[in-house]
Amino acid sequence: MAILTSLFLVGYRGSGKTSVARCLATTLKCSSVDTDDLVESMAGKSIREIFASSGESSFRDLETMAIQQAIESGPQVISLGGGAILRPANRETLRNTGKSIWLKASPESLAKRIAADPTTGERRPALSNLAGYDEIVRMLEVREPLYREIADFVVDTEGKNPENIAEEIFRWMQAE
Repeated sequence: MAILTSLFLVGYRGSGKTSVARCLATTLKCSSVDTDDLVESMAGKSIREIFASSGESSFRDLETMAIQQAIESGPQVISLGGGAILRPANRETLRNTGKSIWLKASPESLAKRIAADPTTGERRPALSNLAGYDEIVRMLEVREPLYREIADFVVDTEGKNPENIAEEIFRWMQAE
């Protein structure tokens, strides 16, 4: 099954977007891209370093450019950074150029997944002065309504591996 439009995976960090994108792209026989990887490639430094040297606003500018670059590469599975939906222009772009799938998980699960990923601490900055679980809860208060607004389909990722999640998305696409 070839995809005719871009598929955007949205959700908080640790929700599995990058892993699911790879699995789904394999199933769909297309490519996948992670906009965080594009941002780091464009900047020549990690997201944490971008935040430290230039601030969140500069990072968000690069993120918007990365989304555009991914879309211009043609239909594929695009894994977005957790905060990409914060900018109204990004949400509008997603609505106009593809389908968005929200990978949803509880704050407890997200905290466990983030803690288990050694690259998260190296690549990604803290988003508040709160630690771990408390930061996740605070950020989700702001982001969940935006994820809900943009989502064409929601997948609860609790207890599922990336392959299960990709299969669920694939079944949804076939029914569309």
